[in-house]
Amino acid sequence: MSKFIKRLVEKHIIKGMQANKVLVLLGPRRVGKTMLLKQLIAQINEPYLLLNGEDFDTRKQLAYRSKQNYVNLLGTKKVLLIDEAQKIPEVGAILKLMVDEIDGLKILVTGSSAFDINQYTGEPLTGRKKDFNLLALSEVEYDQVENDIEKVTNLKHRLVYGNYPELLHIKDEEDKRDYLQDLVNAYLLKDILEFENIKNADKILSLLRLIAFQVGGEVSYNEIGQQLSMSKNTVEKYLDLLKKVYILHSLNGFSRNLRKEIAKGKKWYFFDNGIRNILIGNMNALDLRNDVGPLWENYIISERIKHQKYSRMLVYNYFWRTYDQQEIDWIEDRGGILYAYELKWNPKRKVKEPVAWKNAYTKSEFTVIHNDNYLEWIRG
Repeated sequence: MSKFIKRLVEKHIIKGMQANKVLVLLGPRRVGKTMLLKQLIAQINEPYLLLNGEDFDTRKQLAYRSKQNYVNLLGTKKVLLIDEAQKIPEVGAILKLMVDEIDGLKILVTGSSAFDINQYTGEPLTGRKKDFNLLALSEVEYDQVENDIEKVTNLKHRLVYGNYPELLHIKDEEDKRDYLQDLVNAYLLKDILEFENIKNADKILSLLRLIAFQVGGEVSYNEIGQQLSMSKNTVEKYLDLLKKVYILHSLNGFSRNLRKEIAKGKKWYFFDNGIRNILIGNMNALDLRNDVGPLWENYIISERIKHQKYSRMLVYNYFWRTYDQQEIDWIEDRGGILYAYELKWNPKRKVKEPVAWKNAYTKSEFTVIHNDNYLEWIRG
């Protein structure tokens, strides 16, 4: 398989690079942000300066916050690129000063964790900042190196091992497991523990494992807190951190205030199946598993989110459930029109549109997404 896969977000970043604008590329560690930065550099036809936020000298050079200091640093460079920008103290204020005071400067920075310029500036960069997301490889990006026939086999493998780019170059399954275990311990947990000085790694791991077993189901913060001897507020705080470092994402319940609808619940999913499976210690092949349904739901939702982000779709996502157990896995509100999707691995599984939904939302569309038609859904 080819080592080079062009990322879908690349064209949007190139288009978005404008004078006195800050572009922020956000995403988890090890999904290829640095590689994408190198690919973008090859397309930049202007003098540029590339800095690394993890480098001590870089942090020292940027620490003295004055226009003249930054003018001297940039020289004739018209483009500034900073990798791992979240490592630079008060980076938001630094970027704000640069983009406000140095005419014609284009800025692109990457951030691996909860990097928010506004956190440091005290005021938003309204009209001067745009965020982009880079996640693990998507099924659409794999189109560059595989055909639809190969996808059938590869999809089953990805439901177990996930989509981190480096896995493409690791052939041995034991080595893949070691890579994912190292990714969790050395990178993802490190980001969490560094953020807000969180020290309790064991509690974070236990929380992640509990969420892993509840994929596709509503999560009770009180129950999790009791199991982990933590308060409900601490559970919510930790889940928020896991969301900020791109390990988990959440889904709220949909309701237009019908009497039987449940709107307060929340579901949690992993951005990557490989991370979910390594946490529960189950890397068995799909044919040997009893959790194919949750694996498929987690995977295809992640792929849909990638499609939404890379196509810059304006959409609000939900799940739907009533007190009498009628439910729909995935609801999209797009332009005021509701699209309902039930997610089933087996294309032969008979699924009917819930009566309560059909009666309440007569102008909505209902579709079943399975392993025969999913490509249409995530390719758009």
